[in-house]
Amino acid sequence: MNQSGRPSFLGLEESESGPWDIVVLQVPLEISVSYGEGTELGPSACIEASSQVELHDPILPAELPCGAKIHTAEPWSSDAPSLRGQLDSIREFLGPWMQEGCFPVILGGEHGILLPIVEAVSLHPTVRSLSELTIVQVDAHADLRDELNGEKLSHGTVMRRALDAGVGKIIQVGVRAFSKEEAEIIEGEDRVETWFGRDLFSVSKSQANWRRLLERISQIEGPVWLTFDIDGLDGSLVPSTGTPVPGGLSHWGAVELIETLFESPYVEVVGADVNEIVPDSEGSLTEFSAAMTAVKIVACHILARNLQKD
Repeated sequence: MNQSGRPSFLGLEESESGPWDIVVLQVPLEISVSYGEGTELGPSACIEASSQVELHDPILPAELPCGAKIHTAEPWSSDAPSLRGQLDSIREFLGPWMQEGCFPVILGGEHGILLPIVEAVSLHPTVRSLSELTIVQVDAHADLRDELNGEKLSHGTVMRRALDAGVGKIIQVGVRAFSKEEAEIIEGEDRVETWFGRDLFSVSKSQANWRRLLERISQIEGPVWLTFDIDGLDGSLVPSTGTPVPGGLSHWGAVELIETLFESPYVEVVGADVNEIVPDSEGSLTEFSAAMTAVKIVACHILARNLQKD
């Protein structure tokens, strides 16, 4: 709980005064969902679930926050009447945090939040140009359509819009549900590199291809944004996310991927979002899986920061 009485990430006692090393930002956008609903309730459910996550991570020398100052900001909200207006409001909400020099962990909300995130990341002191930015996308879906249900700013088009914004590289992990239009973009767009779920997780191919993926992740250079759509996890781990899909990452696969990304000496992960969180009506597995993913990201950032100081 922070001093204003709002629930805090990991249930930690927080100081209202900065500067902070890590800021947790809730963006409960739900406007272009195409199947399951409830993403507007996801970020707060994830914060609540995080209070039950153990503070010990074996990669760190002490329990979380392990010397870091973590702040849970007041959630974003907007009454803008249009989707573009809502996205502009999110960009304005995020912009100051990108300039602060702290590490943002953004909890969503539908995956459409990534477009204003990308627009705001251009303000980050490390990112001189979006053409230098690599987005590592964990996702069941390619999200490369030009429009979905007539909407060009949908959650299902957000990676296409990121390319339009000038992002230099997208590395997709775990994709297993995509259209012919998206398959053609994956095949023909040099800035998109897709590691399909079938190649990573099928019995006959998985071990060798998984090792190749981790090697590729360790070779990324420059600024990186991690966007983690929780439907990238196997549907059994996130049953209430909007479109749970079988055949995804295991919990330990996600852990290994995140640790490998942050361990690379050639990258600076400038922030991350964990999105498509929907509270589970018959339990709490979905939001707990999301919380554990967010906590692993925080732990890996703290380790990387401490190593840089040494």
